[in-house]
Amino acid sequence: MNMEHVAVKEMAIDTSEGTLAVSCWNSDVQSDLPPIIMFHDSLGSIALWREMPAKLASMTGLKVIAYDRLGFGRSSVRTDKLSNDFVAREPENVIPVLCKEFDFNNFIALGHSVGGAMTIESAAQFPAQCQAIITIAAQTYAEDVTLNGIREAKVLFSDPKQLERLARYHGERAKWVVDAWIETWLSDAFKDWTLAETLPRVQCPALIFHGSDDEYGSTVHADIIAQKVSGSAQVEIMEGYHHMPHRENEDLVLQGIQNFILEHFPELQNR
Repeated sequence: MNMEHVAVKEMAIDTSEGTLAVSCWNSDVQSDLPPIIMFHDSLGSIALWREMPAKLASMTGLKVIAYDRLGFGRSSVRTDKLSNDFVAREPENVIPVLCKEFDFNNFIALGHSVGGAMTIESAAQFPAQCQAIITIAAQTYAEDVTLNGIREAKVLFSDPKQLERLARYHGERAKWVVDAWIETWLSDAFKDWTLAETLPRVQCPALIFHGSDDEYGSTVHADIIAQKVSGSAQVEIMEGYHHMPHRENEDLVLQGIQNFILEHFPELQNR
């Protein structure tokens, strides 16, 4: 896959709550077609997407926008606790900012893990603008499998070396990033979180990836998404894969995304 011609523009966007680090691939492409907005997972960042955004931009010819959520990566440091409605608040606060900065109206949302839940919220909150969603290992409620996986991760991150590895991507924010993930999901206040009322408001097509051996959520989440969204849904259960199928077999996931996008945006086939 040739990515030499895919330019990336990095910028810092000021918001009322802090500065967002944002990267945009194919930023100079003039098109009425929707860009892809990427929502990272609970420990994620732009850098942790690795080459996936550039490859998506190369394969589709679309703008691809990835950003570090506040408190993550190179965005502003946070010291507060995440609110129990942080999944819903993320697209509510960020989508309008990105639409204004990059001058677009319609978009495609893609997210991994909790970023997949934010992708679902994006489609529900902006039904006229969100043209399609792509979820990878998304959770729809605080399943026991998820919570047990997080409890194991809590033990893992008690080792300072694990935190040091994460600091490569988050710097001084690393401890906050880990605590925000673990303490929020394991709190009593978050146990009733669910996307049950959100999913029926998703009207656009959905592509749903989930590893059969995902240690942070069973395939029940893929079934729930497919059954409850109002738009069409395509489920890809990846046998033998875990919580990061886009890392474990990036080419397979990218090919699935490309096929899905070409199916719903056939005008890209002649590009």
